[in-house]
Amino acid sequence: MLALVTGASGFVGSAVARRLLDAGHRVRALVRPTSDRRNLVGLSLEIVHGDLTESPSLVRALEGCDALFHVAADYRLWTPVPEELYRANQAGAVNIMRAALAAGVARIVYTSSVATLGWNKDRSPADEATPSTIEDMIGHYKRSKFLAEAEVTRMVEREGLPAVIVNPTAPVGPRDIRPTPTGRMILDAARGRVPAYVDTGLNIVHVDDVAQGHLLAYERGRIGARYILGAENLTLQQILTRVATIAGQKPPRIRLPHNAILPIAYVAEAWARISRREPLVTIDGVRLSKKTMFFSSDKATRELGYAPRPADAALTDAVLWYREHGYCKRSLRNL
Repeated sequence: MLALVTGASGFVGSAVARRLLDAGHRVRALVRPTSDRRNLVGLSLEIVHGDLTESPSLVRALEGCDALFHVAADYRLWTPVPEELYRANQAGAVNIMRAALAAGVARIVYTSSVATLGWNKDRSPADEATPSTIEDMIGHYKRSKFLAEAEVTRMVEREGLPAVIVNPTAPVGPRDIRPTPTGRMILDAARGRVPAYVDTGLNIVHVDDVAQGHLLAYERGRIGARYILGAENLTLQQILTRVATIAGQKPPRIRLPHNAILPIAYVAEAWARISRREPLVTIDGVRLSKKTMFFSSDKATRELGYAPRPADAALTDAVLWYREHGYCKRSLRNL
């Protein structure tokens, strides 16, 4: 099989490319000319240049491909130009799906996000059937991903798009070079820079297990179905405490109310617009933290044979990778 992987130089995309290569498949990596390719060094794959906003480049990239893994996404909780998120996440998804239909690609795995799903106020884990609407989406990232998944689902139902949808939770682990918003939180905790926390929760999953879930979705998933790829539900306090323990730091002791952080986020975003640097705290991030993002991967386990490792393994691998690559300057006594 020859598979095109979009976003192959990124965090999740590079993990998917590696997993496909390990399984004996040929991989063609779609990257922009300006992409950071450190995650692709040493991999035996074909690199092609293209952009999700330029349809002709996508048609060329898909020539001769049997499969498409559309992993590319603009994952930012804040940007001074929100339209960029919609161009990459929504319009980009439509462009690559139409190109795949034109190229006759036999099977597609589309990487969505649990950001598109509903959540349960009682903190019980949500699943693929938990309802959500566009009005539930907080921030441009979530809205762009919600609209993109809706477009893919419509194309499956009306145009015969042979796509399976996967919804990763919060991937962590090696090769998060940017890092992602979740990775930055873990990195800050590993550096001892997170003295406080808010009452929220996430589902933590190893990025390599997410990659395995993509391959399983390709092999066993039902066309049009969505599968949550997660692992362990943890409160933010538990996540930060575990990272601190791994990194030899003091765990956070202070619990802050959400409303106490919101004014800080407004100031941080105002300064970001002046400095053109991403704020450390965002308004959407604070609003999102009021919702406990717990999810169940039982459907993926039943139908795909998905079996992720515990969250501690993901957190340990993430902190170790940050240390080995110079992100953490301090000694990590427990590694």
